[in-house]
Amino acid sequence: MPQALLPLFPLGVVLFPRTLLPLHIFEERYKDMMRDVLEAQGQFGVVLAGEKGIVNTGCSATVEKVTKRYTDGRMDLLAAGRRRFEILELDDEKSYLRGEVRFFDDDDFAPLPPDMQRRVLEGYNDLVQMEKPEDVMIPELSDPQLSFQLAQAVPDVDFRQVLLSTRSESERMKRLADFLPGYTSRQKQIQQMRVLAPRNGHGKWPPSI
Repeated sequence: MPQALLPLFPLGVVLFPRTLLPLHIFEERYKDMMRDVLEAQGQFGVVLAGEKGIVNTGCSATVEKVTKRYTDGRMDLLAAGRRRFEILELDDEKSYLRGEVRFFDDDDFAPLPPDMQRRVLEGYNDLVQMEKPEDVMIPELSDPQLSFQLAQAVPDVDFRQVLLSTRSESERMKRLADFLPGYTSRQKQIQQMRVLAPRNGHGKWPPSI
């Protein structure tokens, strides 16, 4: 059944179910949105915004905690992803965008191949080794949609959007297993170039001009 008019928050990020997203609310329309959401103890939808507008699939969120309120109405809050949805129709009668949406979940429950989770976890561990220890999330391996937690380590919004729209955990894990090794290798090359570039590629700082 469609959900009546879910407030929509277009952002340059992709939110997954059961993951956290810190937000700083400063635009007037989104101040209005969060006041309405908090008053109703309701949900809002996070949708990826691009050059051509918003995508059709997003994730609903609840406000877990307002961490700071400012005198001018701005606020810092922590949101938590809940359920995925498709936008059926948009409504712009309020200062912020709303949408008639239909929630969905996985419809393919094929079991994972025996080595798939191992491959994905190896790729995930290899990737997060480049992060600061305090920034690394410890995944809950018992989560039946473990792929969403592991994909938190990947900032590539296009890839994340594909995973969000995929209705099969085994397919998401397969995509991660195929994606992570190449992505991690590219990130390591980028880090290496950042170290070498200031030294002119010879382990020495370039001469001053």
